[in-house]
Amino acid sequence: MQPAQMAYDRAITVFSPDGRLFQVEYARAAVKRGSTTVGIKFKDGVVLIADKRIKSKLIEEDMMEKIYVIDEHIGCATSGLVADARILVDYARLISQIETVTYGEKITVEQLVKRISDYQQQYTQYGGVRPFGASLLIGGVDEKGVYLMETEPSGAIMAYKAGCIGSGRETVMEILEKEYKDNMSMDAALALGLKAIESVSDDTLDKMTLEIGYVSKKDGFKKMSKKEIEKVVSKYLKSKDKGEKSDGSS
Repeated sequence: MQPAQMAYDRAITVFSPDGRLFQVEYARAAVKRGSTTVGIKFKDGVVLIADKRIKSKLIEEDMMEKIYVIDEHIGCATSGLVADARILVDYARLISQIETVTYGEKITVEQLVKRISDYQQQYTQYGGVRPFGASLLIGGVDEKGVYLMETEPSGAIMAYKAGCIGSGRETVMEILEKEYKDNMSMDAALALGLKAIESVSDDTLDKMTLEIGYVSKKDGFKKMSKKEIEKVVSKYLKSKDKGEKSDGSS
């Protein structure tokens, strides 16, 4: 960093002459260093897939959580600083519960995402605080439809048909842009998500390193068990092998 930029680097409340908030940009960089997380809309819902990056056999993989249930009809996947993400998830759950207790109805996905983003944005306006170094990829269903939305450290909101946060985002987004199709089945969405994760992973796909959740109008939000993840991964690898063999024979 240039010496002239240092004054703008030290305070979250000071814009640089070219209109940048460096602390917010550093928070975004923390998200880019996080684990790869993919979300894909299918015909009746959304799938979320996260790479937990378990590098040691000494780690209890059950304690490494990247996908969270927020409410019966909403879930999210996180990337970035784990502790920051946990605070945002707890806040989201609280807001959702308050809506249910106060009004007797479930919070809409758009309303929840806006409240989370407003909360993140507050931490970019006041001295003595820092932005959250985490992003959430939120999937949900309500009366208005199916949603896949991203919140990021600046408080900005983006809605996607298919999206990615964390490391390898550029590579994953290229794959999603080429291969995503509207109204695809859940199985097709899972296969595309695994392909995207595999493209930026150093290791082979494994049920111990993956976490998968999905939300649908029929079932609400569910997290897959290890057995279910193993079946999904095995099915993907078999179809991949068949495709490679058919390409080779032709």
